[in-house]
Amino acid sequence: MRARRRIVQLLHYFNLEAEINDFEEIHDAILRDMAFKGTNLWILLFAAIIASVGLNVNSTAVIIGAMLISPLMGPINGMGYSIATYNYPLFRKSLQHFLFAVITALGASTAYFAMSPLSGAHSELLARTSPTIYDVLIALFGGLAGILAISSKLKGNVIPGVAIATALMPPLCTAGYGLATAQFNFFFGAFYLFTINAVFIALSSVLISYILNFPIRTVIEEGQKKRVNQLVAVIIVLILIPSVYFGYRMVQQEHFSEQANRYVRSVNIVEGNYLLKSEINAGAKTIHLIYGGMALDDIQKTEIIHRARDFELKEATIIIEKGLSFEAPNTRNTEVETLKGELNRLNLVLQTKDAQMDSVLERKAIGQELLAEIKTIYPQITTCAYVEGLAYTDSLSTPSTLGLAYISCNEKSLSQDEKNKISSWLKIKMNIQSLNVYYEEGGNSPPNRSKNPK
Repeated sequence: MRARRRIVQLLHYFNLEAEINDFEEIHDAILRDMAFKGTNLWILLFAAIIASVGLNVNSTAVIIGAMLISPLMGPINGMGYSIATYNYPLFRKSLQHFLFAVITALGASTAYFAMSPLSGAHSELLARTSPTIYDVLIALFGGLAGILAISSKLKGNVIPGVAIATALMPPLCTAGYGLATAQFNFFFGAFYLFTINAVFIALSSVLISYILNFPIRTVIEEGQKKRVNQLVAVIIVLILIPSVYFGYRMVQQEHFSEQANRYVRSVNIVEGNYLLKSEINAGAKTIHLIYGGMALDDIQKTEIIHRARDFELKEATIIIEKGLSFEAPNTRNTEVETLKGELNRLNLVLQTKDAQMDSVLERKAIGQELLAEIKTIYPQITTCAYVEGLAYTDSLSTPSTLGLAYISCNEKSLSQDEKNKISSWLKIKMNIQSLNVYYEEGGNSPPNRSKNPK
């Protein structure tokens, strides 16, 4: 019973009935905001020009200002509200106002970009040409907040925030840029983003109207209601499908860029050659590498390309170029130039050796890391040391890597089964096949004499 009472109290916080405005006032507010004449029309034109200027000079602050003063949400909320209440005369009127507003804003932005001396596409323009499923979510939840604020007695500062989040005017003006510069890929991408925003803001108005039980003011048959609902569902699916595809592509490209950056860091230095510049094109799946230093032969280039497989980049195209050579040309093979080239080569070799020495020094401290891990399971172990060396069977054979580990315990000794487990763990941990482990029991420090491995 107590749990049920708590749930009821929690649900009470989400109750909207006490804050919902009178339905007549909501109806009048929607009708008032969707008309474009006089003040609303001039504000629409000014917002279109401001947004176009902001896109043209790549100013985020100016674009946000255009979003705040744009009145485009009015007819979109009107369409959603009229669909939810099956008010077809109101829907036709809202649609007419909406189309008029779109054509007006598109015409104003096209005219501006046609006359502007600046024709470059900056980041603010490019950001509105590739809509994804995330834009759908922004439009839907932004629209829900907007229509809920219109329906509530407590308006707050929701409407300006919704205007910024849903961003109706910037994509419409980007479409105008595409028309003015005959870049129709910009036009279709931006207009699709505008369509997503408009449709899902309208859908959010439909949902809130259903949830709040807005009164139906016209007489309509059940069959006609069903057909309207089916048509709305079809439109939503048709709008969603491309955005899901573009969202998937965006995630794939993000993953490619992340792996490519890791790969580029791994090939930063290659046998006396420094990576001077790298370019990653996630869309085309290409990685362009420009090296400076000694000449890269075919074997080195093949090794660089094959290393991409370790970073899930099997389908990537790796392009390797020489940007700066330390080798003196044959025509200028003077002693000074040769010495300069040799000094640069030795400098690169020394830096590579320094990096190797750093890794060797880190290897010396491996005993401390092993002791910290193994003591959690075998607290009687007090000392741990580990080294690696080369083992020769004769002077002509290739040596193999041999690991040597020393483990000291207190009075509580280790069983043979525990020793076997520790040896197996060390082989896996150190990634080594040949390993000898020396144990000393009842002591706290390394022995001064040799011990047989156990």
